[in-house]
Amino acid sequence: MVLAEATNHAIADPGRVFLEEVIARTGPSCRLDMCIQCGTCGGSCPSADDMDHTPRTLFAMIRAGMREQVLHSNTPWMCVSCYLCTVRCPQDVRITDVMYTLKNMAVAGHAYPDSTAPDFSKAFIRNVETFGRSFEVGLTAQHYLRHYLTRLPSMAPMGISMLRSGRMGLTPPRRIRGMRDLKRILARAKALEAAS
Repeated sequence: MVLAEATNHAIADPGRVFLEEVIARTGPSCRLDMCIQCGTCGGSCPSADDMDHTPRTLFAMIRAGMREQVLHSNTPWMCVSCYLCTVRCPQDVRITDVMYTLKNMAVAGHAYPDSTAPDFSKAFIRNVETFGRSFEVGLTAQHYLRHYLTRLPSMAPMGISMLRSGRMGLTPPRRIRGMRDLKRILARAKALEAAS
């Protein structure tokens, strides 16, 4: 029995194994196995130009078992979670959810060590845990001071424009009402993630 299982595992298609792992971590409702490679996701994505692989290509790489290349890709980190790809997908693939799964897998496997994206993500989460929303000036300042100090002067004109138009404030936002509820939701999400 053990020998048969070992043999089956040894001859298992690595692409299928990786695909099944991503689906299991995302949840069966993600429907990643239903992707027909139409390219609607990449054509809809506002960040596609900054991605090293379109979502369609990344999904083909998952099917091909290219685990390391997928987890080292910047594609999940460039996803802005607008869900436009998900809404437009003819197969109802939960593309944004898959991107979150790939980010988690990359962080857990230390597969994206040269990127500042995981650090940015953690800073954003700290903002949400503190205020219940993002604090753009604080987030940008923290991230750029830590990683891109020399780029700050070139960002100043855009920052000033956003301040003048009221799109961004200098002071931290007020905490949302219901912070206690948000903290309970976040704690429950962390517990569920730890259990899986």
